[in-house]
Amino acid sequence: MKRFEAIVVGGGMAGAAAAYRMAKAGVKVLLIERGSYGGAKNMTGGRIYTHSLEELIPDFRKTAPLERMVTKERISILEGGKATTVEYEAQPAEPKDESYVVLRSTFDKWLVDEAAKAGTVVVNRIQVTDLLMEGKKVIGVRCGQDTMEADVVILADGVNSLLAERAGLRAPITASEVAVSAKEVYTFNKGVLEERLGLTDNEGLSWLFMGDITHGLMGGGFLYTNKNSLSLGIVVGLEHIGESDATIDDMMNEFMAYPTVARLLKGGKLVERSGHMVPEAGYNSVTTLSGDGFAIVGDAAGFCINMGYTVRGMDFAIASGMYAADAVIKAKKLNDYSAGAMRYYDILINDSFVGKDLKHYRYFPEFLNNPRIFKKYPAMVNGIMHDVFTVNGEGAKSLVPKLIKRANGVGLVNLAIDMLKGGRAL
Repeated sequence: MKRFEAIVVGGGMAGAAAAYRMAKAGVKVLLIERGSYGGAKNMTGGRIYTHSLEELIPDFRKTAPLERMVTKERISILEGGKATTVEYEAQPAEPKDESYVVLRSTFDKWLVDEAAKAGTVVVNRIQVTDLLMEGKKVIGVRCGQDTMEADVVILADGVNSLLAERAGLRAPITASEVAVSAKEVYTFNKGVLEERLGLTDNEGLSWLFMGDITHGLMGGGFLYTNKNSLSLGIVVGLEHIGESDATIDDMMNEFMAYPTVARLLKGGKLVERSGHMVPEAGYNSVTTLSGDGFAIVGDAAGFCINMGYTVRGMDFAIASGMYAADAVIKAKKLNDYSAGAMRYYDILINDSFVGKDLKHYRYFPEFLNNPRIFKKYPAMVNGIMHDVFTVNGEGAKSLVPKLIKRANGVGLVNLAIDMLKGGRAL
């Protein structure tokens, strides 16, 4: 039986980043991916803030399969077929400020390939069924009838980390901690996206949506521009989805039928449809990060923030993979992979932007779990816009009474309470 110093379970961004960094430092690493290649199971077509990737691979722009640099931000509030949209456009001031749209199936494969070039042994189409344990110590993995031992195992197996749960290494996730996402990808003839969205060849758009498409449930829609395709979808909190009068497919169809979205899809060809769970609870869902012979990274650890106006997870994934790798590198030097030694990973996380940002926004998931935000407020905002811009010969009215009329639809007391909670969350 071949023995490795480290085994990484999962070929997503977090696992690939950990494997790459360890291999570069001379650690003997095995990366096990259940799919046919790294990224084969990853559905997210979205945005990566590249500051952590730049730390991992400074010259990544030369070879990474990046779709477009995000230079436009849009947020739309939808209600009853109407939309109020805010747009911001600017070139990033510095390289560390850049973000790109990526397709995970191609990006993750590239990152795993980089890890392989650095010396990682990569095996695909293999499922890790259990962790090998000696008491509470992780000593390797079981893949069906086969076993492989290692000094440390890094779990990067995604949001629903059954390996960690079955081994009792972390608490089981609950419905309140995750959301379900549906995504589709539509391809277009060259030049169509630039014409419809006012982009140049390399410019990209990140567009987030909220409103009645989620039927009062926490969630929203997203749209990202790839080179010649659009990734769009909807994310809805799992906790209350059974209480809705609509399924996730119903919500997705309503989203695509919105005039704002439908006109963008005209002439597009559907090439991908997928669904997935995503972590949503942020800081409050993070439990165990490390222990005797193991570390948990990326989505498996719960590293994600959904702020409504921006969604982050990929930069956390890469950073957590790097920090876990650094803990393993230090453990190798000390020849100590105990819980105390691996706690260095926890320290690195807590002292980094990952831990600080998660803690800073720890109340935001609770704030968003409010039906008024997704039903009452969209109606209020679009109602105000209607009142401001409608001219019909009935005579002008003062703006303040119009605002009060629309605010009464939410309730002035509710408005004050939500403003206080929002201020605390931010």
